[in-house]
Amino acid sequence: MKFDLSLYRGYANEEQVILFGHVFKSLAPEYLLTDKKGYRHAKGVFEMFTIKTLKNARIKVYFNNREISTQTTYEGYFRVCIPCNGIDAGWHAYRVEAYYKGHMVEAESEFLKPFPGKIGVISDIDDTFLISHTNNIFKKLYVLLTKNVQKRKIFDDVATHYSLLSKAGRTDKMEINTFFYVSSSEWNLYSFILNFTKLHQLPKAVFKLKKIKSGLTDFLFSGRGNHRHKFNKIKDILEFYPQMNFVLMGDDSQKDPGIYEEIVKYFPKNVAAVYIRQTTNKQNSKTVKMLQNIETFKVPTCYFVDSSIAIAHSKTIGLL
Repeated sequence: MKFDLSLYRGYANEEQVILFGHVFKSLAPEYLLTDKKGYRHAKGVFEMFTIKTLKNARIKVYFNNREISTQTTYEGYFRVCIPCNGIDAGWHAYRVEAYYKGHMVEAESEFLKPFPGKIGVISDIDDTFLISHTNNIFKKLYVLLTKNVQKRKIFDDVATHYSLLSKAGRTDKMEINTFFYVSSSEWNLYSFILNFTKLHQLPKAVFKLKKIKSGLTDFLFSGRGNHRHKFNKIKDILEFYPQMNFVLMGDDSQKDPGIYEEIVKYFPKNVAAVYIRQTTNKQNSKTVKMLQNIETFKVPTCYFVDSSIAIAHSKTIGLL
């Protein structure tokens, strides 16, 4: 029987490790978009969003000479929270075996225990660093169907800004600040986004995406709909790392300003700054009001068109 396993980068604090992944009834999505062009790329995108997952597959997770067993949910997803202490800061390897009807597949990935430090970064993806045209569903679908990872574009200077933030406050070259990429894009797009971040040398990060999609309607409305999951994922991160302050990076094309405003209300002492990219010709008045309200909590904000402006702001407020 043919089935496959995708693992994602996990994360840890002083008390536990969180690891997660999917099991699929066929080859995992990362095999569908590798450097394909034209019709083959479009076909791969469609197949990626109609992929089927496998529920109740048996899972064995291995790391640090430990073995943890579980099963996938009805969405083919597994997530384990493992009590553990004494883990050094940095990236650590883990391995997973998946079993179904007498067959087995395995894969390896990593998890991060943050280095002690002042800040971390939580960034949206679409139209924050990856140009996606979220405001125009037809243009978004056209770009998704016709542009492979090599042809997709990144905003100018965003990689520079993120690189500076990753090293902010660090004297040891081996240590970097923690990055999370949290998005309303689905797990179907994980390998595509991962390869994009590597191609443009964005900081290595943990990804938290939206639940897997497996139908034509889901494909047509990829990245849209309710964004409450993004608030919940960011809330989970800040609760998991209560001693860290996070810089929040987003854009005004969807719900980021309102989500970040609510996060600041929940965690008024754990947000170091909020950055919102302007994606249209003029500033959104609702976004301006939300950022003004955020600043009443003494949290600096920056509403910018070009990342060079955001870099200058980070230097002005002492982040860099």
